Amino acid sequence: MIAALMAALLQVTTPAPCTQALCDADRLAPVFAKLGEARRTGRTVRILQIGDSHTAADQVTGSWRTLLQARFGRGGRGVLPPGRPYAGYLTRDITATQSGPWATSGIFGAAWHPGGGPLGLTGYTLSTDLPGAAIGLRADRAELSFDRFTVCALTGPSAGSVSLTIGGVQKLWSLAAPVAGSDCTTLTSPLPVSIAGVTVVQGPVTLTSWATEASRAGGVTLSNLGAVGAQLLHYDRTDDAVVARELAEYRPDLIVIAFGTNEAFYPRFTAAGYDAQLQASLRRLQRLAPGVPMLLIGAPDSATKLPSLQAGPAGVSLPCGAGEWRPTAALATVQSIQRARAHQLGLAYWDWSQRMGGRCTATDWAAQVPPLMRGDRVHFTSPGAARIAGWLEADLEAAMAETPASSQTAR
Repeated sequence: MIAALMAALLQVTTPAPCTQALCDADRLAPVFAKLGEARRTGRTVRILQIGDSHTAADQVTGSWRTLLQARFGRGGRGVLPPGRPYAGYLTRDITATQSGPWATSGIFGAAWHPGGGPLGLTGYTLSTDLPGAAIGLRADRAELSFDRFTVCALTGPSAGSVSLTIGGVQKLWSLAAPVAGSDCTTLTSPLPVSIAGVTVVQGPVTLTSWATEASRAGGVTLSNLGAVGAQLLHYDRTDDAVVARELAEYRPDLIVIAFGTNEAFYPRFTAAGYDAQLQASLRRLQRLAPGVPMLLIGAPDSATKLPSLQAGPAGVSLPCGAGEWRPTAALATVQSIQRARAHQLGLAYWDWSQRMGGRCTATDWAAQVPPLMRGDRVHFTSPGAARIAGWLEADLEAAMAETPASSQTAR
């Protein structure tokens, strides 16, 4: 029965004949064109990645950001969840501060509150009723200064107001509106600065995102919007109208989608269920960001010692050597469906697992000295993350060099 189900599924998910790590790279031609013009024209190229803990940790994305900005220019830190949305929240190159009582809502885990209000692009909101409550951003080094500060928030008849600052520039922003919705506002500074902040003047206030850019010189921003433990289906808990408003404000040139690890560890995983959900989620993102090129990053290699995850509806996973570790039974199926649906739905695809070395690489990486993966065989160490970012950027650079100039049409 399982074999028949998989055979039927594969009839509609047979991947394109691409066997490389990066497939359908021609779909990224508009991004390549904008990157090529970034330094010459002062253009800011905005890359926005949504994902799970790999994205939230900003190890891979942070290393990739460093490589991109070294080549194309430093465009700023990009979009972030407001404040410090959860314990252990990590930022790279910028420090987020928070004072006063704030309540967090999010797409997954303890932060998820059904009926708790609309969620936006970052997957988190920060709310308070108390005047004087504040959040702030500070660049970690002088060369990371910025001149543009954007804040997005929920609006409505009972919404309060906030005071926004970037350097010495200040603005009072009322969130009152005839009907419930969302809005964004941007402040610019005549000179690069290192600090920006939001202070509540009158509650209630609910913030959905904020961003900094160094807009005058051009370059790249790479925003990492991740939720620890999340699957792509959890991102569907965000509100269409709020996400669309923020996308219109932030204008990403590329959206990167990096889920799959938690789907492969889901105890009730089924191939048909995952396939249907992936298609629906990708189509939703394409509807909310029409015309924006997208890159789907396949689930990396990982491993588990739990027998309950080593066998299931997707089959039985073979061991990696003589030890207890092996990939989950669902991982290969997740990766196959991701590759196929990316091709079918018009996304570029990067095979993270293949680039690592394929099946059972996670076990080998955890045993290296120094280790490239942590002992859980799921998460990466800083050296491992830097290696992955280097491969991703190298593959994209090679594709950019091979893409005909005539097809690199910057919009």
